[in-house]
Amino acid sequence: MSTLQGATVLVTGGAGFIGSQLVRELLDREVASLVVVDNFVNGRRENIEERMADPRLTLLEADIRSDVALDALRGIDVVFHLACLGVRHSLHAPRENHEVNATATLELLERARHESVQRFVHVSSSEVFGTAQYAPMDERHPTWPETVYGGAKLAGEAYARAAFRTHGMPTVVVRPFNTYGPRSHFEGDSGEVIPRTIVRVLNELPPLVYGDGEQTRDFMHVRDTARGLAMIAECDEAVGETINFGSGSEISINELARTVASAAGRTEIEPTYLEARPGDVRRLLVDGSHMHDLTGFTPEVSFGDGIEELVAWFQTRPESPEAMLTRIEERNWLVGAGNEESK
Repeated sequence: MSTLQGATVLVTGGAGFIGSQLVRELLDREVASLVVVDNFVNGRRENIEERMADPRLTLLEADIRSDVALDALRGIDVVFHLACLGVRHSLHAPRENHEVNATATLELLERARHESVQRFVHVSSSEVFGTAQYAPMDERHPTWPETVYGGAKLAGEAYARAAFRTHGMPTVVVRPFNTYGPRSHFEGDSGEVIPRTIVRVLNELPPLVYGDGEQTRDFMHVRDTARGLAMIAECDEAVGETINFGSGSEISINELARTVASAAGRTEIEPTYLEARPGDVRRLLVDGSHMHDLTGFTPEVSFGDGIEELVAWFQTRPESPEAMLTRIEERNWLVGAGNEESK
């Protein structure tokens, strides 16, 4: 029997962008029961609504800082900890960002240890690195985060590693690079570059590019991300490890804007360039060899195919492109931008 088949599983942030795809992946892998903890500051009920009829799925509306969330760890075999507040949020609310991303992680680890959880997968972020000092970036790449978000995520990593080294707790730290796909966020301070660009192009508006557009990211489709997270949980050799996780392809923001415009049939649209965003890293590119060596994982969805699929997904949303556009904040790192939905 695998780690997940027949297991009782808890996913924090399970109604968010990546979390809701992971919920689908886990239910398809025949877990015995699945508890989602989400306070819907970041997640959306509709992200998992289609799976709520499954009797194995339980939804708890709770902040991960609460006793309700901690008590949910009783009887749990495997934890996937995804709940967080994002990069732009940390620029206008650093203390709350730290409380959720770092302090709450420590509290969850401590309770999970006392509840004898068999596997704790801490989902960190490539933002712990800051800008690439060399590429591709392996697990030994220096960590020089440029935001409180990156710093808080790094603290959460350290707590997970300490739980393993001090107490032998079966933790795994995984650092996804840049994930995109259906249910990604365009709105408020959690809005990300790909969905924001798609919404603008669907409204026949130019993409907004901050800086010169030559900054690069390593984008991986959310289905690949969810599949990889499940594979990590099922890999005994991953316990105690820190694992970088991405596509291994480097895409500039300028190239991204061209790809979205082409997928939407609006190749004539040219970007509008604005001043660079604060805390924006210059380059990210994963060295995924450790992940592959441990699990055999390779991404399946190409960037071009993934963007075409995501454009089509946005085109079929009940909410019109015009309505979605009203919820985009041009400078979503400023105080008051809001954080209604985040991953």
